[in-house]
Amino acid sequence: MHKGVKIGIGTVVAAMVTVGGYGVYNIADALTGNDKPKGPRTVVAGSPSDEQAANAAKAFLAAWAKGDLEAAGEQTDRPDTANAELAAFRDKLKPTAITLTAGGPAAAPAGAPAQDSANAAKPVMRGFSAKVEFAGSGKAWTYEGVLPLVKMSDGKAAVQWSPAVVHPHMATGRTIDVKPVFAQASEVTDRNGKPLTAFPSLTGLLEGFKKGADGDPAGAGSAVVITGTPKPEQLFVITEPKPVPSVRLTLDAKLQQAAEEAVKEQSKGGAHKASLVAIEPSTGNILAFANAPVGGQNRAFGGATAPGSTMKVVTGAALLEAGVTPQSTVACPETTSAGGQTVPNDFKGDHPSYTFKDDFAQSCNTAFINEGNKRLKADSLPKIAKEVFGLGLVWHTGLENFDTDIPVPSNINGALPEFIGQGAIRTNPLAMASVSATVQSGTFHQPVLIAGKKDVATASRQLSSSVLTDLRSLMRAVVTEGTAKDAMAGIPNVYAKTGTAEVDGKDTNSWFTAYRGNLAVSAEVEGGGHGAQAAAPAAAKLLHIGNN
Repeated sequence: MHKGVKIGIGTVVAAMVTVGGYGVYNIADALTGNDKPKGPRTVVAGSPSDEQAANAAKAFLAAWAKGDLEAAGEQTDRPDTANAELAAFRDKLKPTAITLTAGGPAAAPAGAPAQDSANAAKPVMRGFSAKVEFAGSGKAWTYEGVLPLVKMSDGKAAVQWSPAVVHPHMATGRTIDVKPVFAQASEVTDRNGKPLTAFPSLTGLLEGFKKGADGDPAGAGSAVVITGTPKPEQLFVITEPKPVPSVRLTLDAKLQQAAEEAVKEQSKGGAHKASLVAIEPSTGNILAFANAPVGGQNRAFGGATAPGSTMKVVTGAALLEAGVTPQSTVACPETTSAGGQTVPNDFKGDHPSYTFKDDFAQSCNTAFINEGNKRLKADSLPKIAKEVFGLGLVWHTGLENFDTDIPVPSNINGALPEFIGQGAIRTNPLAMASVSATVQSGTFHQPVLIAGKKDVATASRQLSSSVLTDLRSLMRAVVTEGTAKDAMAGIPNVYAKTGTAEVDGKDTNSWFTAYRGNLAVSAEVEGGGHGAQAAAPAAAKLLHIGNN
């Protein structure tokens, strides 16, 4: 009987060796009655010896490299989690071979928890080198890792598992995978092939154009990438993507230089915020854009402020469609009362005999308020803005931009400030340059930075030829006899509208929009005063050059 018990024990031990050494230890000791720890292994206080740490590290790396992930997991303090995450690494990356070489003592990885208790487990850090090979790649991915090893209840060491064991940049919530990658263009140029790197307003904004044709499988390479971070981290390029030629934008380097100089001057070297956009009316191609101060918001595209009287181009179109003509008598009182507020002009006196042409040229607020209240509906302004000028549509220009917002008020009184570009209207020079471009060409062409862009917005209708002719005559009168006469002196054939916007009781913002030939420009200077004082001189720099 005694002999049979011994044989039984031996049989159990022989069977368990193939599962794991610590399993043998526990079962054998239980059957022989030895006073040893029983149950699953757990982490205990203190640190393993250097020899224990080295042996455990080698055993873990050997099993991982061989592909025996279950055995590798058993060499950690969290076998199931380790097994699953090592399997995810294998299944997502699909390496053809992994070579893992144990190293010596290593420093704790960045972010390792501090030991704040004398009784806490204190990991021993051991380094290792990884070499991962992939099919179709002429080179191997190599990196250095760190294994934290803790003391276990069976007296041995085990790898303290965390995602960082797989790669030091991994963490909870992050995923390592193979993703398609695309080559970056060598440079971004203007429409004539001239580099654009020297222009301060473009710094940082053009990098997105270098990434190549995302979504084109024919040009894609592949790379090991960590996701789940604010920006995906590329660790290793497995196969190189096809080269991408230089990206040619619609910008014109000569006009871009003028735009940079213009906003620098009128912003007093960046003391005031300012921006400017130039557009080619016949195509919608953006020819220049500049911002001050440089390195801040791209106000030219992303600004969202009231445009002041430059919006009277749109309101004027609505009034012309409602039956007003440039010769119609539309009185210009010094003030008017509407919607519970007093609305003044920027000039003194009553002008009862003013024509609509005079009102537009001198930018009479009261005439636009009174006539708008008389002839327009609550949705007249946002409706014509969207249908004819494309304002309020979603624009895909090539850079992030704010789409003009002209809300529909609940009643006509709510629209009064919007008739003169105040109130709830929010827009930017990109949109207001496009307004002038639409008047010049007669057709809305959505502004773009890449010629031939497909995902562009389109307007649903055009102004009639008679309304368009009248609107152009109004914008011409602003230059020949109105508020922009001095600012545009010496520049032939300019059609324009000045704007002065009051925002939150601050100094008035200066706005201007105009076109000359095949060039439309809009500028704004925060706190710049009247439209003719800062924004118009900024635009004049480009209008003087022209784009004929």
